[in-house]
Amino acid sequence: IIFSQARYGIYGKKFKIYKFRTMNVLDSGFEKNLKQVSINDIRVTKIGRFLRSWSLDELPQLFNVLSGQMSLVGPRPHAVAHNEKYRKLILGYMQRHSLKPGITGLAQVNGLRGETKDIKEMEDRLSADLEYQNNWSLRLDLKILLKTIFNLNSNKAY
Repeated sequence: IIFSQARYGIYGKKFKIYKFRTMNVLDSGFEKNLKQVSINDIRVTKIGRFLRSWSLDELPQLFNVLSGQMSLVGPRPHAVAHNEKYRKLILGYMQRHSLKPGITGLAQVNGLRGETKDIKEMEDRLSADLEYQNNWSLRLDLKILLKTIFNLNSNKAY
C-alpha cells in the first residue's frame, strides 16, 4: 500500500520518500531511464488515478515531515535519476536543495507539476522553486498551502 523511493533532500542528502502505491511497477528512483508518470499512463491503477487526481498519494509524506526530512511547503523532491539528469542540463539546478523539500510548493500551485516533457518545463519549475527560496515568508507558505487545498483537483491528474 505504501511505497518508498529515494529522493534528494536538503543539501542533497538522500532520504526515502513515502507515497501511497498508485502504479503497478516499483522503481527505486535510481533507474537511469526512469520514466516520469504521464497523463493516461497505463502503469497507473484505477485507484491510483483517483488518489493522484486528488493528490492523496502524497499523504504518507506527512511521516517525512514529522521525521524532519521534509516540510509542508518547499521544492518538490524529484527522483534521484531525474536529479542526476537535470543537474547536468540546467545551470543552478541543485540550488533547489538548499531548502527542505515540501509536500507542495510554488511550482505545484502554479501548474508546474507532473511530467516534464522538455527541458523548458523543468527550467520553469526550477525558476518557481528558486523564486520561493528567494522570497520565503510564513505568509507565502500559508498562501501556497491554501492554494494547494483549494486547487487540489485543478492540476494535471494522473
